[in-house]
Amino acid sequence: MTVTENLSVPDIENLAHRLGRRSLVFVGLMGAGKTVIGRRVADALKLPFIDSDHEIETVSRMTVPDLFAAYGESEFRSLERRVIARLLKSGPRVVSTGGGAFMSAQTRRAVARRGISVWLKADLPTLMERVGRRSNRPLLNNDDPEGVMRRLMDERYPLYAEADIVVHSRNEAKEVIVAEVIAALDDHLQNQAPKGEDEHRKDTRS
Repeated sequence: MTVTENLSVPDIENLAHRLGRRSLVFVGLMGAGKTVIGRRVADALKLPFIDSDHEIETVSRMTVPDLFAAYGESEFRSLERRVIARLLKSGPRVVSTGGGAFMSAQTRRAVARRGISVWLKADLPTLMERVGRRSNRPLLNNDDPEGVMRRLMDERYPLYAEADIVVHSRNEAKEVIVAEVIAALDDHLQNQAPKGEDEHRKDTRS
């Protein structure tokens, strides 16, 4: 059974149509599932999917860890802001962002103008279990990765909370999380003030 067949959303094509030119932008910490869930949501909505970290690696011809090592976090964040801004101008699409991307006020404004943000919120044990499967996490390459993750949660969760939609990422079937994201998107679009779309149309003409 497909994701869309499990949903209470009556018309998945209409849901994608209601996005207009806006993109659905996933934010959250490393290990939250932004790429896996984002890709499946994109498939359900029949929209293109792009991982901003992969796009950064494509345009720079370097891996994210190599960019951090060669240029430092500040230069990486500058490139990240430019790449995400360009991706948002080419919507509609589903975009998965790096864990630090939403910390940029400039990026948050760009997402607010041209997209709908979804925070995949996960607890510490879930995040640590997931990131332990991969070794290419520059910010966790130290003697106390759990301490670093706790600090990142303290610093970033208050800003992630500004996202339009919050969905609890947990060790549940991926199809369940995808269905929750799409149902939450449907609710958000139904409750959104009409002026939001008017402002979006004005922005896309500028």
